[in-house]
Amino acid sequence: MKAVICPNFSKNNAFEVTAKVCSILVNMGFELFGDEEIIDRFPPKSRVIPASPKEISGECDFIIAIGGDGTILEASAYAALGNKPLLGINTGRLGFMASMEQTELYNLSKLMSGDYRTENRMLLECVHRTENDSEAHIYTALNDVVIGCKYSGLTDFSITAKDREITSVRADGLIFSTPTGSTAYALSAGGPIIEPSLECIQMTPICPHSLFARTMIFDGGRRLTLSAQVKTKGSLYICIDGQITGGIDPGDALEIYRSEKTLKLIDIAGDSFYSAVNRKLMNSLK
Repeated sequence: MKAVICPNFSKNNAFEVTAKVCSILVNMGFELFGDEEIIDRFPPKSRVIPASPKEISGECDFIIAIGGDGTILEASAYAALGNKPLLGINTGRLGFMASMEQTELYNLSKLMSGDYRTENRMLLECVHRTENDSEAHIYTALNDVVIGCKYSGLTDFSITAKDREITSVRADGLIFSTPTGSTAYALSAGGPIIEPSLECIQMTPICPHSLFARTMIFDGGRRLTLSAQVKTKGSLYICIDGQITGGIDPGDALEIYRSEKTLKLIDIAGDSFYSAVNRKLMNSLK
């Protein structure tokens, strides 16, 4: 079997955990691949073959992310591109999407035996069209698409579907999230927790200037179009899974809809979502 290793060495114990993961998998008979920049920090005995994760993802059996949720988000792009299952090993602080903690590496044997299940997680596509429609940028998100103000200030947003206005919101920004992303930024902005097996699009305003603006949930098949009254060029940004990808200029429009691709997220322990909600989000209340 083949696996791509995607570690984040800026996290505590990530180097040591990655070395253990590589040792376990090699002893199990895995052929390992990793980014050349990462491999340079490993001793030769690690036996990890230098390769671009983006290019090798379609040829491997697993993508393994070692770090926090940000690391898993980054690796999810390779996994979705190659339609390969992704395993997250937490060495970060929260690691909400991780299926395994660094103290549970013994569960790696289940990759060889097949004693695990995968969850198909919905992805979002975001198409950014300019005013003259001369070019369109397409982004894919596992968690969320965020449109926000670079500086403190309100913006008027209009959301339509099939040329019919759904709602208009005055706010600092909007979060369009998948059920997976409902426990990320959208949760902090007051949105609900959504079971990740559902297919829907959640829209949560950021600091709305209204007593009644609340999260809206749309059917997963809905294609939403967003326009904004942009006063100054570059005053609004687009953020895909925590990474700013560009700005919105006057006359631009965004189309947001469910992607045809999905992410296969490995659940080794079983019922990981509810366990994570209980241990990592609710534990401080108990």
